[in-house]
Amino acid sequence: MERRGFLRTAVIGASASAAFGGSLWRGAAHADPAQPGPGPYGALLPADARGIALPSGFGSRVIARSGEPVAGTSYRWHSAPDGGACFADGTGWIYVSNSEINPSGGASAVVLSASGEITGAYRILSGTRQNCAGGRTPWNTWLSCEEVGRGHVYETDPWGVAAAVRRDAMGRFKHEAAAADPVRRVVYLTEDEPDGCLYRFVPTVWGSLATGTLQVLIASTATSGRFTWADVPDPAAVDTPTRRQVAGAKRFSGGEGCHYADDTVWFTTKGDNRVWELDAADGTYGLAYDDSLVETGGTPLTGVDNVTGSASGDLFVAEDGGTMDICVITREGEVATFLRVEGQSSSEITGPAFSPDGSRLYFSSQYGTSGSAAGGITYEVTGPFRS
Repeated sequence: MERRGFLRTAVIGASASAAFGGSLWRGAAHADPAQPGPGPYGALLPADARGIALPSGFGSRVIARSGEPVAGTSYRWHSAPDGGACFADGTGWIYVSNSEINPSGGASAVVLSASGEITGAYRILSGTRQNCAGGRTPWNTWLSCEEVGRGHVYETDPWGVAAAVRRDAMGRFKHEAAAADPVRRVVYLTEDEPDGCLYRFVPTVWGSLATGTLQVLIASTATSGRFTWADVPDPAAVDTPTRRQVAGAKRFSGGEGCHYADDTVWFTTKGDNRVWELDAADGTYGLAYDDSLVETGGTPLTGVDNVTGSASGDLFVAEDGGTMDICVITREGEVATFLRVEGQSSSEITGPAFSPDGSRLYFSSQYGTSGSAAGGITYEVTGPFRS
């Protein structure tokens, strides 16, 4: 217990830098939406023994299966693994994953050494509902979001030492993902409703989410333009849903994943298969990808869902359904399939996250080969990711 608490404090600086630094598309905001291309890794090879098709030089392994003990531990992995993130832990790291079941969702963690050996696994959140996505904070906590009407955000400790805390000030709505912006000292929040909104939470004190102001994005119905923020009068949504409290709030069709880096916020909307891009510094927004605007070569990315960024400045977007792909949207404006999960068409890909050194990618097939919440599989991919 004492060791974990010490390491949590010791790695905040390095881990926060790895998560929130980088140079994703600096100066390229609101260029034309990405178009199909070969991408940086080339064509997929035939699927491996685990059913994962990858480019040359990459390999996969299973690190956890729902209902089964995580290798080398007695901890049984949760059902329906969803959103995830990695946290530096001394010379190794921790992968945190939500459980999207209702009731008894919550979140769990797997501890890995510098060589990738699994050294522990445990529960970090219990007794919650349908924990879908979420996001990490610069002070090394995991925000686990409930994807239910009037759902909550829970702040959890990846080391499993501190008790999880419900953050009521962050609003009650159908929460999906969260992304922290240490420059403006806010947390962006997506909403999984057909007429959902994009929010940001402005803490009273940066580093504490106990109190603050919930705001909603105000913009026109166009796919690009300028935006502002307005306070949500009643974040608790006692009488009126948050998304219906402010006139002029921009509507998004099923908000999903959210990622921040280098003054830019990217988030996905599954209802229209779009990846949106907000320039937080100059107050403008546009489309990074829209499958209805693909000009040639088919639509490699459909069913957009969770999203993360790599050290190279590329976005990795997971599909909910589609052809069970993780696609890469490169800093050069190409979109290409990076991997495909075969034989699991009744599932969705969730929780993509890179290890702090950028050498390993973690993700889950939420329902695995069984097509049920009890069949989830969590994977690790290693290979020559560009930096």
